[in-house]
Amino acid sequence: QVQLVESGGGLVQAGGSLRLSCAASGSIVRINDMGWYRQAPGNQRELVAAITSGGSTNYADSVKGRFTISRDNAKNTVYLQMNSLKPEDTAVYYCNAFISTWIDRRPYWGRGTQVAVSS
Repeated sequence: QVQLVESGGGLVQAGGSLRLSCAASGSIVRINDMGWYRQAPGNQRELVAAITSGGSTNYADSVKGRFTISRDNAKNTVYLQMNSLKPEDTAVYYCNAFISTWIDRRPYWGRGTQVAVSS
């Protein structure tokens, strides 16, 4: 059984910062790519940022220069540092990780954490 648990969401004013964390736990053999997605009301879920096990990163154009993704492989944790937040960043943020267990290899999702940015 594998679980991804996000934390760090909340309400912040425009221009502020938040740091999201996502910890993976359970019968994990290996974690490959990890990432953050977000979904605003009425919108599809979209990729915000991703990071490989080797540390290569990829960002949505809308967050480049403002958000930074990182990971601590020893803690099975991925982070998203969000600076210069804008009202349009308001969404539920979901953690995603491609995880190998002794049984299978597949993507796992967290339950999400709400980020609200007021103008």
